[in-house]
Amino acid sequence: MATEFGEGLDQAVQKAFTRPAPKSAGPQMRYLVKQLGGTKPVAELLGMSQRQVERYVAGKAKKPRADLAARLEREVKKRWQPQIRAKARQKAATTGGIVIDTRARLGYVAPIGSTDEDRIRHLTVALPPRYAARLFDAQEAGASDQQLQQIAADALKEVYFQDGGRRAGSLEEVRFTDIEHLEFDL
Repeated sequence: MATEFGEGLDQAVQKAFTRPAPKSAGPQMRYLVKQLGGTKPVAELLGMSQRQVERYVAGKAKKPRADLAARLEREVKKRWQPQIRAKARQKAATTGGIVIDTRARLGYVAPIGSTDEDRIRHLTVALPPRYAARLFDAQEAGASDQQLQQIAADALKEVYFQDGGRRAGSLEEVRFTDIEHLEFDL
């Protein structure tokens, strides 16, 4: 899968940031130390020694290994501008909705040759605010990617396949598998 659902939702919210997150290791470490209240919790979070965190904070160490740099960036972005993040989620969940752009195997069990047969499709669909709210609430509650995928499949069933109740009324389940591309936008 190109991007996991949880990561895709986070990336969509990050587009609302008003200031860029710190890019280099020193400022990223200092930000995390300030957020978590010390070097020890940062060391535990990143799986490294407290002394090494102190070296980054002091500017003595500058270039982290690739895996540490990725963890560091992910943890900083996870905590960056929490009020902006909350406002973006709230807006999507109440008024704006969310747009899903995906290339995946979508469809349901249908007669062979039917236009709704299970096949690879590229869809860009605006989902109503209630589905944005369901996705964000499930993500906050710690839902797995499989659960988030099911919420998205339900949304695509209603919005794309059933067209808001105008067609395919007896449709029960939409399959959403073999994801090649996935992106969300608010």
